Amino acid sequence: MADKADSYVCGISDTPLLGDTIGRSLELAARRWGAREALVSPSHGVRWTWTEFAERVDALAAGFLALGLEPGARIGIWSLNRPEWTLTQFAAAKAGLILVTINPAYRLSELEFALYKVGCAAIVTATSFKTSNYMEMLNTLLPELATAQPGHLRAARLPALRLVIQIGGPVSPGTVPFDEVPHMGGDRHREQLARLGRELQFDDPVNIQFTSGTTGSPKGVTLTHHNILNNGYFVGRAMRLTEQDRICIPVPLYHCFGMVMGNLASVALGAAMVYPGEGFDPLTTLRTVAQEKCTALYGVPTMFIAELDHPEFASFDLKTLRTGIMAGAPCPIEVMKRVNNEMNMREVTIAYGMTETSPVSFQSAVDDPLERRVSTVGRIHPHVEVKVVDLEGRIVKRGERGELCTRGYSVMLGYWDEAEKTADVLDKNGWMHTGDLATIDDAGYCNIVGRIKDMVIRGGENLYPREIEEFLYRHPKIQDVQIFGVADQRYGEELCAWIRVRSGETLTAEEVRAFCDGQIAHNKIPRYVEFVEEFPMTVTGKIQKFMMRDAVEKRLGLQAAKTA
Repeated sequence: MADKADSYVCGISDTPLLGDTIGRSLELAARRWGAREALVSPSHGVRWTWTEFAERVDALAAGFLALGLEPGARIGIWSLNRPEWTLTQFAAAKAGLILVTINPAYRLSELEFALYKVGCAAIVTATSFKTSNYMEMLNTLLPELATAQPGHLRAARLPALRLVIQIGGPVSPGTVPFDEVPHMGGDRHREQLARLGRELQFDDPVNIQFTSGTTGSPKGVTLTHHNILNNGYFVGRAMRLTEQDRICIPVPLYHCFGMVMGNLASVALGAAMVYPGEGFDPLTTLRTVAQEKCTALYGVPTMFIAELDHPEFASFDLKTLRTGIMAGAPCPIEVMKRVNNEMNMREVTIAYGMTETSPVSFQSAVDDPLERRVSTVGRIHPHVEVKVVDLEGRIVKRGERGELCTRGYSVMLGYWDEAEKTADVLDKNGWMHTGDLATIDDAGYCNIVGRIKDMVIRGGENLYPREIEEFLYRHPKIQDVQIFGVADQRYGEELCAWIRVRSGETLTAEEVRAFCDGQIAHNKIPRYVEFVEEFPMTVTGKIQKFMMRDAVEKRLGLQAAKTA
């Protein structure tokens, strides 16, 4: 047993892990809660019960088999949030396929990389959304599609790809319309589906998600039924979800936040999945919560800020809200307090994790004291182990900073076809090295203090951007702030602040520094203060500080001191 003072924690639970595949979990949901609403998408005119949803999933899965897709084949999904996405997620799992979730913001080279890397045999694609014309991009990438027999594509650049299934219209040549697939399966395919239901193992891979690729090419995180179904289940249990709950899911489905913490939490616990729209819109989200009487709402901090600061916010009745999750990026304490008080989310939880761990490893409890819920990411999830280590890999004491490492059922199989990169983060003892700097206190609460790569070393001293950001959020005129390091000839690095000012307010760099003076150490006061309209970020809300750093260094001509 580890020393009590060591930063090793293990999630003890009386609730066992689920031993089901995703397909079996859906069948169980249909038996338990058949007449209750499973999936609601007002903008698509969809309101399906668990029975109806399960029937549609079976029909689509049989159609996939009829199209020649075999267990273990990779099937891409390239679309924003809509019912067809979720049907594909569950149907692929039932048919033994591996769902490859593709970022809807991807452009040609990124799409080609993802499909080629994992050898996708099929792709389910939206037609278009706003400025993204998916079919146009696919036709550019696959000129052979226009003359191909549907389902029999032979493409020079993507030799494994045989099948393009198109959601919506007008139907493009060479594609199979999504709505026709559920009618293609016959008795033979239904029998095959039933047999697969008995044969598939919960340790089989079911999902490949590409990391955002802020450094180098994106890597394909390979996850099993056991990984993600259990993670969704325990995320939902932490919020005390039941079949009475309705989760508003404005976060992207292609990422773990939507498809695991949203969809799989719902199937495991009977809650309804409610999609406010294809892409995030604060007004539509607020309207959907009110009209659909949602009890839970998900979002990254920037989404909650956009909702709270919307001019029409006060006109919506949000009294049905009880809980939800704020995750995906560090959660500003002041924003958390407003979500508690102004959105009625008294039981909102903070969740922390990474795609490689399915994703959640820490989550606050609905009855944690407010101070704990606004200042930490909670305690360890059931059946998960965590330790904090120093640069030599040795466990540090409680309260000391170090790298967070995770082990347990939630850890990925590995990066697809990337043995060396897998070995870089997954050690021989099964520990996933997160790259996050954290502390764990005596009560087991975890605080994420930054990324190892975000830490700023100024004149040999380690500075943690998160700490300075939390202080600046107290300024009444500051809506959002990001702190990062930029090159400096004298100190190696200096601090830079990018600030979004509240609507109707004005702020100067001198005011910001005066606010800091005497309140935080002199070396933590940003040398550079800039005011911006937005931050560069991934579609999942992760701030891309390396892009901010590059922009400032380029504009100001900053360079680090020459070293030998």
